[in-house]
Amino acid sequence: MDKTSRIAIAGVPIVLIAGLVLLGRSLPGYFSNQQYLMGLIFLQVLVVCLWFYDRLFFPFLMIAFLWAGTDVPMSEPWTSGRWLVLGAGASVGFVLALKAGAHHYRPFHMVAAFCVASAIVSAMVSEVPQLALMKAASLFLLFLYGASGARLVLRDPDRFFRGLLFACELSVYVSGFCYLVIKQEIWGNSNSLGAVEGVVAAPLLLWGALVAGDKRLQLRRALACVGALYLVYFSVTRAAMLGAAASMLVVLIGVRRHKLILKGLLAGAGVVAITAIAAPGHFDELNSSLVSGVIYKGQQEQGLLGSRLTPWQETLRVIQDKPYFGSGFGTSFAGDKPFGEIGRLASTADLREHGSSYLAIVEWVGLLGILPFLLLLLVMVRAIARVFAYLRRTGNVAHYSVPLMMVMVAGLVHAGFEDWMFAVGYYLTVLFWSLAFLLMDLMPEPAAHQAGHVHGVRFRYATSAAVTRP
Repeated sequence: MDKTSRIAIAGVPIVLIAGLVLLGRSLPGYFSNQQYLMGLIFLQVLVVCLWFYDRLFFPFLMIAFLWAGTDVPMSEPWTSGRWLVLGAGASVGFVLALKAGAHHYRPFHMVAAFCVASAIVSAMVSEVPQLALMKAASLFLLFLYGASGARLVLRDPDRFFRGLLFACELSVYVSGFCYLVIKQEIWGNSNSLGAVEGVVAAPLLLWGALVAGDKRLQLRRALACVGALYLVYFSVTRAAMLGAAASMLVVLIGVRRHKLILKGLLAGAGVVAITAIAAPGHFDELNSSLVSGVIYKGQQEQGLLGSRLTPWQETLRVIQDKPYFGSGFGTSFAGDKPFGEIGRLASTADLREHGSSYLAIVEWVGLLGILPFLLLLLVMVRAIARVFAYLRRTGNVAHYSVPLMMVMVAGLVHAGFEDWMFAVGYYLTVLFWSLAFLLMDLMPEPAAHQAGHVHGVRFRYATSAAVTRP
């Protein structure tokens, strides 16, 4: 950079400050308006996060969607602001990815593009095409960000995964304090609490405990993992319980830690036995609440899946009425009235629950439009199987594809009973698909036996603490 360019860049802040001073003197009303000031601060933060894209933008994006989707103060402005953040991140990330020229595009990315095309076609034949097209556009922005901007965090995967684990620990302690101490449901409903802690926090914290080289760090993450599992139970969400259990069993079986599985089962049985002996009345109450609240969801007369039968039947009815191109991506029907999905895990008076992400997407895009989405899921399952085979072969749990595989397993199981996977407005959806695109870059080579290098990425984090086969 020559001397003239440096002087020009150094003079930009001075010019901006002078412009703001002149604007404040000529239009003082704008600077005394709280909304305008908040908007100005938001734009400044957005510009800073875009400037330091690979370090700051991913956490800022997640904060924007979390703030909009949780029951916290000032969440209303983020309902619209999150889309500006996602759009800016997708656009700038795409440009940066093209400039870097280091990313390779794989079948997963091509299938994701076909999914967007399918969503657009279904939106065009919807009874509410404008709303459906907006939903399809949000899916396009999410997939574009996942295929370009999200992958820039792999410039320093060590920092990314450390930050992810810290965020999981923070979510456990903040959620525990809010739900158990001050009785404030910050996640909005119990299903969202179970989804966050069961699909993301518990699997990642288990992995963090396995790879921690320091004993204190290992104990801290193990306690946080136990806390996440307790919050999953506290949420009384069967889908989250199944998802967390499936992801943990997959990784422990993969690294042949059968003794750890047995120890966990024995510890749980011991706690139950001690509770039954020390406080039999409390044990009976706990057993009754477990059967009625968790297993049957208060609908014993309808069977094990009684709480899901009604939404499944209603969704199948809509699929039969609109079998080919569906009701339109992101839109559904309540009776004869079409409406848009808002991406939450509980139904309201204006929102019909599907009871499954897979049934929801079939209703939205129809039997013809579902083909690329089905192929996308199959490619993801293939990636999971590849990482699991690597685990069985090497026993190295420190590979960065392992925690991503755990989240994918938990998410795929959980989505079978909750309709969030393709609702882009939901924060878990943004995180899940961002990590899915990262998994495609971090998959081990079929014949690789070392975790040191994968697709040019150097792995430093906790490689010395790799869990090997006994």
